Amino acid sequence: MDTYTEHTSLYIDGDQQQPLSTDTYTVVSPSTEEEIGRVPVAGAKDVDLAVAAARRALDTPGAAWAASTPAERADVMERFAAAIEARADELGRLVSRQNGMPIAMSPLVNAYSPAAILRYYAGLARTLEWEERRPSFTGTTTLVRRERVGVVAAIVPWNYPQALAMMKIAPALAAGCAVVLKPALETSLDAYILAEAAAEAGLPPGVLNIVPGGLEAGEALVAHPGVDKVAFTGSTPAGRAIAEVCGRLLRPVTLELGGKSAAIVLDDADLTAVAAGLAGASFANNGQTCYLSTRILAPVSRYDEVLDAVSTLASNLPVGDPLDPATAVGPLVSARQRERVEGYIASARSDGARLTAGGGRPAHTERGWYVEPTVFGDVRPEMTIAREEIFGPVLTVTPYASDDEAVALANDSEFGLGGTVWSADEERGTAIARRVRTGTIGVNGYGLDLHSPFGGRGASGLGRELGPEGLSAYLEWKSVYLPS
Repeated sequence: MDTYTEHTSLYIDGDQQQPLSTDTYTVVSPSTEEEIGRVPVAGAKDVDLAVAAARRALDTPGAAWAASTPAERADVMERFAAAIEARADELGRLVSRQNGMPIAMSPLVNAYSPAAILRYYAGLARTLEWEERRPSFTGTTTLVRRERVGVVAAIVPWNYPQALAMMKIAPALAAGCAVVLKPALETSLDAYILAEAAAEAGLPPGVLNIVPGGLEAGEALVAHPGVDKVAFTGSTPAGRAIAEVCGRLLRPVTLELGGKSAAIVLDDADLTAVAAGLAGASFANNGQTCYLSTRILAPVSRYDEVLDAVSTLASNLPVGDPLDPATAVGPLVSARQRERVEGYIASARSDGARLTAGGGRPAHTERGWYVEPTVFGDVRPEMTIAREEIFGPVLTVTPYASDDEAVALANDSEFGLGGTVWSADEERGTAIARRVRTGTIGVNGYGLDLHSPFGGRGASGLGRELGPEGLSAYLEWKSVYLPS
């Protein structure tokens, strides 16, 4: 039975502590519009306490975490992974209640994937060459060391709260860093379960601190003099503001931002397979996913076929209660987000795009912030709906005359995060994929790989997460010049 949950403390220095701020935030279910919980909103003074705890974990002489070996950190991380997996059902259901994510995917991305990320980086911690000796050109030796970057400010959004948090926490822990995590307020309840798992795993005090907050906490954390690195996932405008602060402070920053990715459907593609694949590649998490292929590029010779296949897919996706395993598309996270998406739909209509599926609110949902899976045809590349990130279940279909034009259209964007190519000829599809300016792209599907770098180009961000490259973002290099 789902219950109302109220928290009155923040997880700082390995324990629940009373906040210094008196502000609170009420979490509302996007499917029922009912209140489901309340949390304290961390302010700047709470951030000060969290950063101070993280600094003590690294700077106090003899502190357990600061003195830990990579193997010891890996042991803790593996216990952390097990503790998260033990809470998979609880985490999955709670996240779905908060942001509308279909329950069919929620336990995977909010528990099992975070646990897998922890275990992957634990393995890297055990096997990485942390020091090496290099012969110098002078005939002496240089000791080259990888060292922790220090205290990490990790700021994550509401759409994949646990997975995106762990893409920062896990490599930071492997490197020996301490973390101050600021979850989004919309999905702050599940952060307390993460704190429980961390305590159960035996993370020393101060190694992971969790301060749900809004703009005040975020700004305080990014600019805090005790922070050594910032890792952020969120909107491009917010990322630009963070980059400006970090640039002024000469502070390392990783930014995973927005996207407006293209799906290039080649003229030899199997449209049945394309439609099946786009269900995940274009509509995952109700369209609230940064890398989704939301611009469908179709060959002129098969344009009507492609438009019909994509429109039929959208019309047939089950929309409803996110806690129903049969649901493919749940509600958007908030009334504000639905208004934003509906604004883009209205813009497309006024610009002359042709609505071929959806476009409104589902008739069978009396409550909740739902938008029908929506498709627009006859979309010109200059239309707003083809250029700006919508973050909802809305796709556009645009024709192209040649493979070269398809690539040019795919690259005609300030973003460069994801994308897909669909072809009966894998070699041909791969050749096209190589030409698209983007950080990630799939051929006949899109499956984010935990062992490979993920991130974007242009307005989609800076740096990479996941893979060995994700660990390098939390390390500094030091050369020790030896006399012999």
